[in-house]
Amino acid sequence: MKRDSRLSGVLHVLLHMAGQSDPVTSEMLAKIMQTNPVVIRRIMAGLKKQLYVQSEKGHGGGWTLVCDLSKVTLRDIYVALGNPSLLAIGNRTEAPGCLVEQAVNVALQQAFHDAESLLLARLGEVTLAMLSADLQERLVARGGSHEHFEDGHAS
Repeated sequence: MKRDSRLSGVLHVLLHMAGQSDPVTSEMLAKIMQTNPVVIRRIMAGLKKQLYVQSEKGHGGGWTLVCDLSKVTLRDIYVALGNPSLLAIGNRTEAPGCLVEQAVNVALQQAFHDAESLLLARLGEVTLAMLSADLQERLVARGGSHEHFEDGHAS
């Protein structure tokens, strides 16, 4: 089963954007994420709708963060992405009339619910500002600057 890495990817993009003073194009973000600019625009659409980013067209345009990083949590970004599935495992549903399947699904459903609740609560405790501060500490420890991109990564 393929994992959904959109949340991780968009957080990566947002941290790159937080370190930039000028708008960042979809093409530049796509290069960083090793994907297509269309994928970036599709992901950013949900963030734009929630007023976390804005875009400007034309020369000198691109994406800009317009939110207070200390007020936006990872859970907020998760919701802006459309609440993708958090768990890669789920219940079997091939034989809904099977009593064994029903018993197993009831037992697992509560565990899945508890795990998702815990994860969502944790995502709600971490802000973009906290991620940005952690990144800055790592950059300082390495002796680099967020203003420079090397092979698509902050150095």
